[in-house]
Amino acid sequence: MDQELYSKERSASLDLLLRFQRLLVSKLYPADCGGQVPNTYSPDLLGVGSLLKKYTALLCTHIGDILPVATSIACTSHRHFAEVSCVVDGDLTGILLPELVVSIVLLLSKNAGLMQEAGAIPLLAGLLEHLDRFNHLAPGKERDDNEDLAWPGIMGSFFTGQSCRNNEEVTLIRKADLENHNKDGGFWTVIDGKVYDIKDFQTQSLTGSSIL
Repeated sequence: MDQELYSKERSASLDLLLRFQRLLVSKLYPADCGGQVPNTYSPDLLGVGSLLKKYTALLCTHIGDILPVATSIACTSHRHFAEVSCVVDGDLTGILLPELVVSIVLLLSKNAGLMQEAGAIPLLAGLLEHLDRFNHLAPGKERDDNEDLAWPGIMGSFFTGQSCRNNEEVTLIRKADLENHNKDGGFWTVIDGKVYDIKDFQTQSLTGSSIL
């Protein structure tokens, strides 16, 4: 139901591009041939691979033009980042690119020779710098990076329910403190008697503050 609704919200041209992209991938996906990878490829298959390369080049050119502009606007504030992220998410960058990357990785695992012959992968590598610059503007990036580097310590304490600060005194927050903090632009919430700061989730969320 959600996918059907999302599909209706997309433009007809974007929906057509997505169908075309999936058609290319399906044509390149190898048929069951007993686990053997052919040494030579038919002209038709090579033609589809060449078409995928041209399609990827056009897509990367568009995204390469969009992302620097998006980054320059998003760096203004967290609110600007959230708004720009919504726009990018509904653009080719958010709809076509993620599925194309996953599809190419899948095709690469099935038939690396054919994908190397097609030559679409190096084109995607040119987007890494643009994507990296945009993603570095995400609120909470430093914290997320630190948590990734601290794994499995933080994740271990998360799953076992043990705090890594058991020996420290627990800070008590009054209801008035919470209300005053939120009036000043913060976003604290109480879950099972514990106070959580979800300000970073508010700026990243596409669902809106009311649901949070």
